[in-house]
Amino acid sequence: MTRYHPALVALHWLMALMILGALAGGGIALASLPMDSPDKVTGLAGHMTFGLAIGVLLCLRLLVRVGTQRPAHAQTGNAILDMLGRWTHWGFYLLIAGMVLSGLATALGAGLFPIVFGGSGDPLPPEINTLPQRAAHGFVALALLGLILLHLAAAIYHQAILRDGLLRRMWFGSRS
Repeated sequence: MTRYHPALVALHWLMALMILGALAGGGIALASLPMDSPDKVTGLAGHMTFGLAIGVLLCLRLLVRVGTQRPAHAQTGNAILDMLGRWTHWGFYLLIAGMVLSGLATALGAGLFPIVFGGSGDPLPPEINTLPQRAAHGFVALALLGLILLHLAAAIYHQAILRDGLLRRMWFGSRS
């Protein structure tokens, strides 16, 4: 078997786009808006919806991963790089779960659901940025961004240096 199951491929690329959008939306767009801006509430609605959807897709992806056959782990010819590749993929699952859970904890701790989705009209609580779970959310976001950059570097290494066609594994086509 040379390729991942088509459901895993679709989930990989959908989640990659959604995660990049959530990181950009949270780290750039939302961070630049003042707390009293109505646009901040609208932005939070999109960010929180994306985050919850990513959590559902992560669970689905884990189920599909466990329930389908997949190609053998990629080999680079270097045992340390091969081990790092395996750890990186499991690190993605952990960090994405950490993002979803810390975001959910922030929303619950700050009482955001009635404000953002319930139309309560209450202002965003100013203490939201001092909550420990909000700090954790920001830390995990930075760690996830670092892992994404490492993942991209590895993909480029496989494609440009090793020329092993590894990227085909995570695309659609015959699995044989």
